[in-house]
Order: sequence, then C-alpha cells, then structure tokens
Amino acid sequence: ISNQVLSCKMGDVNRIWVHPLNEKRTQFGAYHHLVQELRISLEKHLQYFRMSTQQMEDLLSIIGPDITGMSINYRTPIGYLATGNSVRTLAFHYRTGESTVAKAIKDTCAAINRCMMDTHLARPTEQEWRNIASKFSTRWNFPNCIGAIDGKHILLFAPPHSGSLYFNYKKTFSVVLLAVVDAEYCFRLVLIGKYGQSSDGGVFAGSAIGQALDAKKLEVPDDQQLPGAEHLGKMPFTIVGDAAFPLKTYVMRPYPGRDISTQQRIFNYRLSRACNVVENAFGILSSHWRILHSRINVHPDKINSFILSACLLHNVLLKFFSTLKDMYLANAVIFCVCKNVSRER
Repeated sequence: ISNQVLSCKMGDVNRIWVHPLNEKRTQFGAYHHLVQELRISLEKHLQYFRMSTQQMEDLLSIIGPDITGMSINYRTPIGYLATGNSVRTLAFHYRTGESTVAKAIKDTCAAINRCMMDTHLARPTEQEWRNIASKFSTRWNFPNCIGAIDGKHILLFAPPHSGSLYFNYKKTFSVVLLAVVDAEYCFRLVLIGKYGQSSDGGVFAGSAIGQALDAKKLEVPDDQQLPGAEHLGKMPFTIVGDAAFPLKTYVMRPYPGRDISTQQRIFNYRLSRACNVVENAFGILSSHWRILHSRINVHPDKINSFILSACLLHNVLLKFFSTLKDMYLANAVIFCVCKNVSRER
C-alpha cells in the first residue's frame, strides 16, 4: 500500500483525461443533435436560445474574433443565459467538462460586453435624450422625461465570508441591477453589482449615474417649457422613479401619503405610468434571459458580467431586430399599470 501511495504522489498513475461519457459527444451531445434540429425550426430555436438562427450568426460575426480559441460552440453560453440551467446541467447536456463550459460562458460574456457596449449601451447624446423625452411625452403623457429608473435584485448564493452584505429585505442574497430605461424598454444606463442590502435610493445616491447627474455630465438638454404650461417657464428634464428615490431637480417621485389633492393624484398616476416602463423592461429581460430568474451559483464578479450581457442582448433584440420584436414581446412578461399585479423584482 505504501508503494501505491508513493506512486500516486509521484504522479505515476494513469489519468483519464476525457470521461467516457464525454467521448460520445458527437454521438449523443446536444450540439451534434438537438442544436442541429433546432436550426431547422425558427420558432423552436427562438424558444430555446431566445435568438433566431440569423441573429446568432450576426452575433458570431461581431464577437467571433474574440472567441476563436474557445473549445465549444458559442451557443452553449447563450443557452446558459437563455435557460437558466446550471453549468453542471449544460456540461452533461453537451457532454463536455464543467470547467470547459464555465470558461466558455465567462469568455463569451466578456466578448459580448467588450464588442457591444459602445454601440448598444452607449451613454445617450443630448439629441438622443431629446428623442427619448419626446417618446415619453407621446406614449406615456409625461413630458420632459428622459428615462424611468428602478432597481432589480438578482439572486445568488451567499459568497463565502460575505456576512450580511448581500442579504436583502426579502431575506435572500442578491446583487442589484439599477437601470434607466427609455420609453421603448431599452436600457440606457445600468449599474450592476451593488450589495443586496442596499436600497434603490442608496445605490443611486452613491452611483456613478447619480453623481454624473449631480455634476451635469450626462449631456442632459437644457430646461424647456412644458406643453400647455408655458406660464410656468422652463422646466428641467427629469428621470422618474418610485418613492425609494430622492426628490431632485433631475429625479421626480410621487407625492407621498394618501391625503393629497386631485391634481396630485393625477400627477402620481401619470408618473406611475411612466415609471412602469422600467418594470416592463425588467419583466421582459428576466422572462427572456431565464438566468435572471435563477439563484446564480458563481462569484458576484462573474454575475455582473452575465447580467450586463443579458442587458446588451435585450437591447439588440428589442431595438435592432424589429421583424422579431412582436415575437420577443409576446414571450415576455409585461406589467400593466391598470391592474393590481405584484411587482416582479
């Protein structure tokens, strides 16, 4: 026995580099069978990957040079975001190693973020802010509004030695996705990764978004008159949020309490309709990219990258592939301000 132990310590043992199950990848693995069949059906491919075959090819043309050394197909990481399945489940599904799948997910999300951030989640220009405000006025009857802001908790397993940092008011562990959304459910500004114990207002106050608005560094247009209220003079452009956010010249929140006037109630109703856009966006995002419905079992730093990739893909599908826009929305959860529905956050 001692000789065997010594032999093991010296590395004189034969190692199985590829598990027998994984050696049958081409015979039984998902890529060589299920994925090839899905490519024949637009509907089924869209249901599984949340993207059409053409969109997947377009995505590959963008990120391809950044993932040339990857040992498995890039559809595997997209499936991870789309289905919410664990790394282990996907490893069995595609008959490959867990570490291989984990690295592919990390590398693909990093490539998506690196290649698409400047084009699909760039900071709006002054003219773009004006266009957003025009659509908020037309669609939601709230003029001078350049976005709706809110936070969403993304669930995770508590990281080691993190104490109560990630423990939120719902008694789960999470990181916060804080987002400013335009009138068409596209993400315009995002902040990802703050501890779950933080409130939305607290996250905003200490965030780069809040500080940039305070310092007037976001190219927000100069004040302009409200339609039908020229006697009030020029009014600032604002972001709308719920009662969790502080009242600022650039942030509008509802009037508090129940003992308010009829005009104030009407204002709160209009503001609620405008705010609901960000809730809708979160609903669409998490309904399509099911990883955001799961408790994610990776380090928070990696989670931040995955969330950003989901936001970028959301914007791409919603904004730049209009032929599938209705199908994208049809499969998603849409919230209605006119009904009493629980907020999915």
